[in-house]
Amino acid sequence: MNNEIWNVKVTLSDAVMTDVLNLDEWWILRVFFVVLGAVILNFCANLVLKKLRHKAKDTSNIWDDALLKAAHLPISAMIWLLGILFAASIARRGSEFAIFELIDPARRVGVVIIITWFLLRAIKEADANYSSTHSDEGSGLDKTTLTAMSNLGKISVTITGVLVAMQSMGYSISGVLAFGGVGGIAIGFAAKDMLANLFGSLIIFLDRPFKIGDWIRSPDREIEGTVEHIGWRMTVIRTFSKNLVYVPNSVFSTIAIENPSRMTNRRIKETIGIRYADIKTIGNITKEVKAMLYAHAEIDVEKTLMVNFNSFGPSSLDFFVYTFTKTTHWEHYHEVKQDVLLKIGEIIERNGAEIAYPTSTIHLAVEAGR
Repeated sequence: MNNEIWNVKVTLSDAVMTDVLNLDEWWILRVFFVVLGAVILNFCANLVLKKLRHKAKDTSNIWDDALLKAAHLPISAMIWLLGILFAASIARRGSEFAIFELIDPARRVGVVIIITWFLLRAIKEADANYSSTHSDEGSGLDKTTLTAMSNLGKISVTITGVLVAMQSMGYSISGVLAFGGVGGIAIGFAAKDMLANLFGSLIIFLDRPFKIGDWIRSPDREIEGTVEHIGWRMTVIRTFSKNLVYVPNSVFSTIAIENPSRMTNRRIKETIGIRYADIKTIGNITKEVKAMLYAHAEIDVEKTLMVNFNSFGPSSLDFFVYTFTKTTHWEHYHEVKQDVLLKIGEIIERNGAEIAYPTSTIHLAVEAGR
C-alpha cells in the first residue's frame, strides 16, 4: 500500500514538473532562439549589403548606390523590430501582462515608420549622389530644381507615412482630413505670411527667375548678390561685401529682379572727347576706332557696334563707342575693356589729336590807347 502511494506521488510530481518546465522554461528557450536568430540574420544582412555596396561603387549607375546606402540601417531596424515583437508574442503566452496587447499595433506602426524612414533616406542619398555626379553647369537638373523636387518628395512621403500610421492605429483618415481642412482655414489666417513665403518659393521653383549661384539684383530694393540657398521660407543671398541677406520669398512676387548671370554679352559704352582744335581728325579717328573694334578678337561683331561723333561738348568734341564683348566673365570683361580703351588712346595720339579735359577760356577786353 505504501509503495502504491509512493508511486502515485512520484507520478504526480513528474507531471507537475513537466508542466512547470513547459510553462517556465520552454517559452524562454524559444524567445532566446528567436533573438539569436535575429542577431544572426542582422549580421548576415549587414555583410551582404556591405558587399553589394562595394560592388555598386564600380558601376556608373548612381541609383543603386543611393538605394543600398539608404536601405542599410532600415533593414537592420526591420529585422530587430520583427524579431523582438515575435519574441514578445511568444512571451505573451506565458504571461498575462496588458502591455503585450500592444504587440500587433506596434508591429503595424513600426513597419510603416521604417518604410517611411527608408524612403526619406533614399531621397536624401539620391539628391546627394545626383548633385555630386552632375556638378557641372548645364548638365542635368540644376541645383534649385533638384532641391525643390527633393523637398516635395520628402514632404509627400512624410505626410503619407503619418496618415498610414494613424490608420494602422485605428484612427479614421477621413476624419483627420476633415479636421485638417477646418483647422487649415484657421491656420491660414494665422500664418498668412508663412503661406505667402511658401507660394513665393513655389513661384521661384516654377518660373525659375534665378537659381543657386546666380548673381541677381533688384532695382526696386537694395538687393544684389549671389544666391546661395533657396528655401521654402526665404532665399539667402551673399552680397559683394560678403554679407548674408535673408530675403522672404514673398518679396520676389512683388519686385522686379535682374539676373545678370544670364546675360549673353557685356556692353562697352563710353563717350570720349577730343580738343576743338582737332576737329579735322574726328572723322578719321572714329573710322579707325570702328575698324579696330571689328578686328578685335574679344568683340562680338554680330551684335550692335557703333562709333560716331556725337556732340559738341562744353570743352570737347565727343564721340561715343558702343559695342559688346564676347565674354560675360566680370574680370575678363574689364581686361578686354582696358585693352579697347588703350587702343583708342593710341589711335587718337597717332592722328595728332589729344583727349580733351575741362578747360575755361577767359577773354579780357583791352581798351584802345591804354
